[in-house]
Order: sequence, then C-alpha cells, then structure tokens
Amino acid sequence: MNALPSLNGSVGYIFTSCNLDVKGSGDVRFKDMVDRFKVFDQPRKPEGKEEEWLAGERVDTRDYLLYGRIYVPTGRLDALYSTRITPTLQGMVAAISDPRAPISLENSKGHGPASNIMFSLQQDTGKWCTEYTWSAEDGMWGVRSLYNFGKVGSAPESDGDKAGHTFAGRRSGLKRVDEEEAMEGGLRGRVSVGGEFYFSAKEKSAGVSTGIRFTTVPDATPPSFQVPTSSSSSSPSSPTPRPPPSQPPTTITALFNPMLGHISGAYAARVSRDLSLASRFDFNVYSYESEWSVGAEWWQRRGKVHHPPLPTEDSLPSVPAAISVSDLADEVQGVVKAKVSTTTDISLLWEGRLRNVLVSLGVVSNLTLSPERSSTEIKVRNVRNIVYKHGDGEEGCTEHWREMTQESWT
Repeated sequence: MNALPSLNGSVGYIFTSCNLDVKGSGDVRFKDMVDRFKVFDQPRKPEGKEEEWLAGERVDTRDYLLYGRIYVPTGRLDALYSTRITPTLQGMVAAISDPRAPISLENSKGHGPASNIMFSLQQDTGKWCTEYTWSAEDGMWGVRSLYNFGKVGSAPESDGDKAGHTFAGRRSGLKRVDEEEAMEGGLRGRVSVGGEFYFSAKEKSAGVSTGIRFTTVPDATPPSFQVPTSSSSSSPSSPTPRPPPSQPPTTITALFNPMLGHISGAYAARVSRDLSLASRFDFNVYSYESEWSVGAEWWQRRGKVHHPPLPTEDSLPSVPAAISVSDLADEVQGVVKAKVSTTTDISLLWEGRLRNVLVSLGVVSNLTLSPERSSTEIKVRNVRNIVYKHGDGEEGCTEHWREMTQESWT
C-alpha cells in the first residue's frame, strides 16, 4: 500500500509446486525485503529435482509457478506462469491487462485498453545463459546472452552427502577462491560479458546493446558462511561471527548501446560493514549529454543491548543468554539511501521495520525552479514474504545479466 502522493495498493496471489519459505513481516530477514548492493557467489549450473518412482514408474511432475496481482484503484492485472522444462531450460508466459490506457495512446493510435502478453525461454548452463523473448503487443523479438569467465561453482551437497562427511573432511575438500585464482595485488574477481538484440516488425525498429562487468569473488566457494572455521569445527553448535571480507566487495559495470550512442559506467563498493558507495556516469556520443550520479547506502543496526541479570542455579536457561543478546545488538533495523546527480535531482529514502510493519519513506526533489519534479512517497508493507526456489539455479546467469543492467542503488 502506498500512502503518498496518492492512496493505492495491490493484492497478489502465488501458487507453486515447490516448497515455499513463508515468513511474516515481523520476523523476515530485513535485507531480503529491500533492494541493496550485493555481490553474488560464483554461478552454478542448475540441478534438477530428485526423481520419484512408484511401482517402476516415475511419478514426479514438472515444477511450475502461478502468479497474479491486481492493482487498486487502477484495476491493472499482472499474471505470470513459469515452468521448468529441463534442469537448464525454463519457459515463462507473462501477461498485463490495464483497462485505463494512456490518453495520448488512445488519441494518437486509437487503441483500446493496453494489454500485452510475452513469451520467454531461458537456458542457463552456469557458464552461458541465453534468453529468447517475444512480445505480442509490438511484435518484438529479442535475444540476450551472458558469458561468465572463470570457473563455475559446483552444485551444493545434498543432506545425505553432508551427513556422511565430517566438518574437517568438508573443509579439506573446499578451496578458497583466492587460492585458486591467486593474483599479485589488485582485486580478485571474475568478468562477465553480455549483449542483447531485439527487432520489432510492427514498429520497424531494432536495437542492440553490450555490457561487461567485473565483480569481486567471495572469500570462499561455496559461500563463506557454509565453510566452518576451526572454532566451529570443535563446537558446531556454537555460532561463530563471520570475519570481515579479505577484499572490499566491488562491482564495476560498463554498458554501450551503439545505435543510440549511449555509454554508461558504474562503480559500486562496500567500504565498511554498514556503508556502500556507488557512482555512475552516463554519456551520449550523439547529443553530448551527460549525467553523473553518486549514491550511498547506510545500514542502521540496533544499539547496545543491556545484558540481563545472571540467572540463578535454579533457572539456568538451556541456551546461553549472550547469544540472543548479541543477535539483538547486531539486528538490522533500517537502511538509508541517498542519491545526488548533476541534473540537480536529489533522492532520499529510508526503509525500516516498525514493530511488524515494513515502512518506506522517500523524497525526490529537483533543485531547479520547476516544482513538478518534486514528490514524496510513503509506502507501508505488512505482507508476508514468500521465497520461491525454482530448482537450484534461481541465481543463475539470467539474474546476473539483470543485475548488470540495473542501477547499483535506488
């Protein structure tokens, strides 16, 4: 629900054959609910679901997802259907129906209510990822692909494999990324290159764009939190704080559209535990127009928590109280995002949790004399978070390409 500048909201529905991790807005991990700067782990080839057999016949079905969302008071309806055809191939159908078409569109072309349906076919092998799309509204065909240099991460171990190995055995089998790809000085990371091409027969237009991205690698593969330290090896039940990264998480991105003459470069890094900075420069070689933007992201954590009095011998807790107190002191309560550009635009956003409600409060302002660029938005979310895991490749190459083309800050 959005309170300002106008009261509006939406109601959604989701149904899937996969397991859902449903959490309320009061206990969901806050960082999973907001857009933030993050560095993904190494890409991995998606793994298929385990086969199920009954009386000599395979009875497991193909995974699928159904999603719908209606907006009020506009009445716009979004729908999506996705299914995993093979472990590395996924099909998707998305549709949009808006009964209130823009006035300019109705007057210029005489079209009725705006609606569209789009078909997508995605193939992800870890090293390569390709997506083919077709849009019915403008008859547009598109293809985009991404290639990841370097090694592809191995598939995560199943529960059965984990049970058959000790902590020491798993630790000896894992290699740190900085040991596998040792370099003298500088940042250790991986490079990804991608491109997309689209053509519309109805509009008689086409477009092409390319991109390259460098991102630092995590300290270990699989992710660092899965690799036990020496202290956790001796006492698996005791939590161990994650050490700081050996190098600052960094992402450098460059995009180029030769037909439009648009060049964009972005640099983002986490300079401290709770502070991330980003900068982006856009330039057009035809019009010589340019824009430089700077953004920051600062996480707010709960302040010092007073330790409770020591319990008596008759009321000793089963879990050490210091663990829960430490977790409370380290809990993220909110995030502040700010953005300033040379076009005199200033954006400020705060997102946080107030009891069991997630609240977003932001201001967008333009320093010029024209007042129509200024706006204020208040968003209140009291919904349940649903994490949908479609196989083991939900963070494959396609998501990496989408992350490459998005801004590094809000």
